[in-house]
Amino acid sequence: MATASGELSKEPTPDPAEDNAYFPSPYSLSQYTAPKTDFAGVKHKDAYSGDKKAHHLMEAGFDIDVATVGGYPAKLELWALPEEDEAVLSAFEALKPKLKNPLDLADVVADDLGEDSKYVAVFIPGGHGAVVGLPRSEDVTRTLDWALANDKYVITLCHGPAALLAASLGKTESPFKGYSVCVFPDALDEGPNLDIGYLPGRLQWLVAGLLREQGLTVLNDKMTGQVHQDRRLLTGDSPLASNALGLLAADALVEATRDEG
Repeated sequence: MATASGELSKEPTPDPAEDNAYFPSPYSLSQYTAPKTDFAGVKHKDAYSGDKKAHHLMEAGFDIDVATVGGYPAKLELWALPEEDEAVLSAFEALKPKLKNPLDLADVVADDLGEDSKYVAVFIPGGHGAVVGLPRSEDVTRTLDWALANDKYVITLCHGPAALLAASLGKTESPFKGYSVCVFPDALDEGPNLDIGYLPGRLQWLVAGLLREQGLTVLNDKMTGQVHQDRRLLTGDSPLASNALGLLAADALVEATRDEG
């Protein structure tokens, strides 16, 4: 919507299908979304031919399973979908059935995360939805425990690192204490995201601040597309980091499974 002066509105847009729910303001969408990403081609086309379980990873030959807490359908922020980016759209179409009918994470933990698991990595996507439920989920805790104990990769960006907070549940300290990460900046959620109507109100807590409290080092205070690898934890600061994080993850996973191909 536009204001009387012709400027895009900075007021969040009410969701007509759900009470007390909002879409980001038209102005914030003009600043934060684009019809295409910075994707410039894959690096490891069909490099992996094994059976281990994002576009770069799929193009490299890895399969992806989708699991949610409780097995509920994944709800995506489709207003952020780059509708002119064929790479993103093809990955979305390929994963759509799994997003609509995901596995229950509890079942994956119980049945598929042993020492001989076929999974090679855990990918936790971003979005503000990651701060709801994941940090207090014991199934997320068990998933991260499995990844750390079995030298598997954990890949996450934007607000997705909120899930790392679950690693400390039932422990005296987080097993990720001492790790360095990139994460969506608290400063944006505290200020500009409210000012431009990207958020309809203040978050109950801020991700980077709580990660610091658990002993992690947050490397960034701005949103620039920065990525980082610390041991087998790969992180990116925002959607701007998606392509670079995909390349970093594909490099890491292809190398880790090179002997199995």
